[in-house]
Amino acid sequence: MEKTKKKKLSILFESDITADNYTMNRQSEAGDQTESKPTAKQQANAGSKGLIWEFIAIATVPLVLVLGNSMLVPILPELQEKLGISQFQSSLVITLFSVTAGLVIPISGYLSDRFSRKAIIIPSLIIYGAAGILAGLGAVWNSYTVLIVARAIQGLGAAGTAPIAMALAGDLYNDGTESKALGLTEASNGTGKVVSPILGSLLALIVWYAAFFAFPVFCLLSLLAVVFLLKEPERKNEPPKLSEYIRQIGTVMKKKGRWLVTSFVAGSVALFVLFGVLFYLSDILEAAPYHIDGVMKGLVLAIPLLGLVITSYTTGSMIKKNGSLMRVLMTIGLAVMTVSLGLCILFYNKNIYLFISLLTLSSIGTGLLLPCLNTMITGSVERDQRGMITSLYSSLRFLGVAFGPPLFGWMMDKSHQIVFITVTSLTAITLVLVFFFIKPPAKLGGS
Repeated sequence: MEKTKKKKLSILFESDITADNYTMNRQSEAGDQTESKPTAKQQANAGSKGLIWEFIAIATVPLVLVLGNSMLVPILPELQEKLGISQFQSSLVITLFSVTAGLVIPISGYLSDRFSRKAIIIPSLIIYGAAGILAGLGAVWNSYTVLIVARAIQGLGAAGTAPIAMALAGDLYNDGTESKALGLTEASNGTGKVVSPILGSLLALIVWYAAFFAFPVFCLLSLLAVVFLLKEPERKNEPPKLSEYIRQIGTVMKKKGRWLVTSFVAGSVALFVLFGVLFYLSDILEAAPYHIDGVMKGLVLAIPLLGLVITSYTTGSMIKKNGSLMRVLMTIGLAVMTVSLGLCILFYNKNIYLFISLLTLSSIGTGLLLPCLNTMITGSVERDQRGMITSLYSSLRFLGVAFGPPLFGWMMDKSHQIVFITVTSLTAITLVLVFFFIKPPAKLGGS
């Protein structure tokens, strides 16, 4: 059982973070010190073709973030055998990446506010891809030391990717376009989780360490998309000094901390539950009486994740900047999660089809929740503080993903019912917190 759990541990370790009108921030006049976004008419005239390409460029960033971890899922057992390492050491190949990224994300957020988003995303993708090559060489050389150091470096690079892309989407777009872009980033994140274990299994048919060398190719494609397809709005205001910046962040947290902290907790709980439950499902699929493994297991795990992907993009397309609608959808999403996970207490070992359907419903609830949180957080914070605030949010999401599977594994050793009693209680508490503490205005602002 322990070997089986470690084999799949990484499928759930990443971190973890929507197309109406086309808009880019531009300076209004030569001497103007404020930013302005184009009118709806100007946005429409910009054309949907450029919008689509920009959306694709933004979506590639969270996609490569996910691929950097999940593609390694199928090769962990062979990596352990080839390098002669323990199960714990093989799990560090994933865990060290996620923890490093989670700790460094706030620093990347500050630097993106201090300089620019692309100034952080571009070198981060280069570091991310280059360290992937180093990790591959470590595998070829049978050097665990080189491999684990390379994975830590990849975590440093990962910190400047998807979280900063979320802030960049908030800079580039407004109203419905922003929510669609953010919904797309969430959908892209989920899509990566769906395809990456399958892709990793197929690459392993060539040679077991092929995924390490394939990943830098995806980084290069994302890098080219960001460089040539995204034009970041210029800044005329001088960025504040560190002391002033900290004061500004403190002011934001003082004014909006109650609902921001609640949003951070809700996002972390959602990812903790999602990936912990998927770890649970991955475990029981390989055990008797199912004995489902390999690519087929990846396809089964893709079912609830597909529900997340479709719901995330649909939600992002629908909410625009409607704060009242966001509150309703978040409440519904958490209620759906609570009810479906609560029913799993009774049916987890009765009927596998019913069980997967309930987990898919829970993922749909997550798809209703996350795009609303993303849009609220980016849309309610001024641009100069957006990088740090979205990074704090992303950091907690990363940690939720990182600690979900091991804690679920520990609970599974105690009792399978404890797993679903715990997650049902967590989502119910989060539902209460969101209902009472997150009350966005009818129309969200932010620039």
